[in-house]
Amino acid sequence: MKRERLLPLIVATALFIENMDSTAIATSLPAMAADLGVEPVALKLALTSYLLALAVFIPISSWVADRFGARPTFMTAIGVFLLGSLGCAAAQSLESLVAARFAQGIGGAMMVPVGRLVLLRSVPKAELVRALSWLTIPALLGPMLGPVLGGLITTYSHWRYIFLINLPIGLLGIVLAWRHVPLLRETVGPLDWRGFALSGTGLAATIFGLATLGRHLVSPALSVAVAAAGVAILVLYAMHARRRTHPLIDLTLFGLPTFRIAVLGGALFRIGIGAIPFLLPLMLQLGFGFDPLQSGLITFTSAAGAMFMKTIATRILRRFGFRPVLVANAVLASLLLCSYGLFGPDTPIALMIGVLLIGGCFRSLQFTSLNAITYAEVEPARMGQASGLAAMVQQVALALGVTAGGYALSAAGALTGQPLGALDNYALAFVAIGLVSASSVWMMRGLAPDAGAEMAGRARPGEEVTEPKPEARPGS
Repeated sequence: MKRERLLPLIVATALFIENMDSTAIATSLPAMAADLGVEPVALKLALTSYLLALAVFIPISSWVADRFGARPTFMTAIGVFLLGSLGCAAAQSLESLVAARFAQGIGGAMMVPVGRLVLLRSVPKAELVRALSWLTIPALLGPMLGPVLGGLITTYSHWRYIFLINLPIGLLGIVLAWRHVPLLRETVGPLDWRGFALSGTGLAATIFGLATLGRHLVSPALSVAVAAAGVAILVLYAMHARRRTHPLIDLTLFGLPTFRIAVLGGALFRIGIGAIPFLLPLMLQLGFGFDPLQSGLITFTSAAGAMFMKTIATRILRRFGFRPVLVANAVLASLLLCSYGLFGPDTPIALMIGVLLIGGCFRSLQFTSLNAITYAEVEPARMGQASGLAAMVQQVALALGVTAGGYALSAAGALTGQPLGALDNYALAFVAIGLVSASSVWMMRGLAPDAGAEMAGRARPGEEVTEPKPEARPGS
């Protein structure tokens, strides 16, 4: 098998268990909440703690990979993820589950970004979109199987077994990485420990404070104080980074127009999308009365649509270019997200599946386009920094999405005066997060018309894209 296909497939094993694990948990949230004796909304902490660990440790992933080699880092990361999975299976309280999910996140912070870094350094730019598609197609099997397996296990057995599915697949990934992933060790300077402490503490405090604001784990006053302290620490990191030649997180990358627009605009889009795995299963189970298996059999169709779109994303980008696709697609995906709130118990199952399938297609096209255009102007020497920063912002956005989904649902309940399972609450919540995703259009419009022309296959290296001119009319 060609290297451009083999490496993405190996990295996809890590992405597979990560995505399967997350989507399986989302389907089982009500059952997990009942077993642990907490409100279903409180389990947003089990989702955000994992994303929080990703955001904190992703920035050092490229340094660790360069210092110790991509292969051993990738293998160790999978091992840490599997140990965290065992901790989740044994959790007896919300606190222990959150801690185990954080441990899983430490492993996830290394295995997926390091795997992506291997591709960025091993695959030519002209083949990057195709390689990313080879990476994500197998990995999308995780979101497809996750809701169904999670629902099946929760309905007919116990949710704890969900976390044990990762073990054989993760061990296979370790073996394949040992045989085929290149070492790719680079000479690096000392780690910016002060920068890591500031960025990690700032991100952790900010997200933890926001996530616990709904009276979960700590008091609201303490949540606000922790979030405010986190923001202040992040400001200190920005001041620290300006004084260093080689900061841990290179904020000067935002000076590249395509990088800035793709990362920050993509973050707005991901905040809305990040609420779906939290809100949709709750609506289907608490609002419609479906069991976990029925819920999983419906929600997995989004991943099926996403998988289909990956097969044609390259041709769409080649035909239309990045800017038109990102602008128009963000509008369509956001409108479909808002429409989820119109579902009801009497909505035909076929209609729900169709809308979710189409929504998955549009979201997948947006993510594929964003993941590629992010690196259009990044020099090879800065790929590690760019990959780490982009991945960190993505995880922060997804964590904020889960938090925003919880806030929107709670606010809707306070506005309507109805309990958590009331359908009016979900209708308002989906509209709110859909509008957040739609706000990304404002930034996507700032892309240059020919942005990413080489990556999209619309121009050769060094050439500018040229659109065909209309033929002159007779007599003109």
